[in-house]
Amino acid sequence: MNAATQIQDAGISKLPFWDVDFASLDAERDSLFILEKVFNYGPWADYRAVFALYGHERIRNEVVLASYLKKDVLHFLCLILNLEPADFKCFTKTQSLPPLWDS
Repeated sequence: MNAATQIQDAGISKLPFWDVDFASLDAERDSLFILEKVFNYGPWADYRAVFALYGHERIRNEVVLASYLKKDVLHFLCLILNLEPADFKCFTKTQSLPPLWDS
């Protein structure tokens, strides 16, 4: 069984991966990428599928390293995983350029 088949067998759709070669994804090697894509762009069924595939603890340990999460996704994950926004890398990293109106 190839890695992309493992992802599909878990019930994760191709929808969040519209911009990448789905067949090249590996469930273990690309787990953080898969979590970011599913949580930001996937339907509810994909959320459930990644929790079944990776489990709460692994998701809790990996998703905090995500470089980008939508604001509503971040707060959902905080609630579900009992985390604080400050636990997430994407929340704590500073903007590279300050907003123009603060100049």
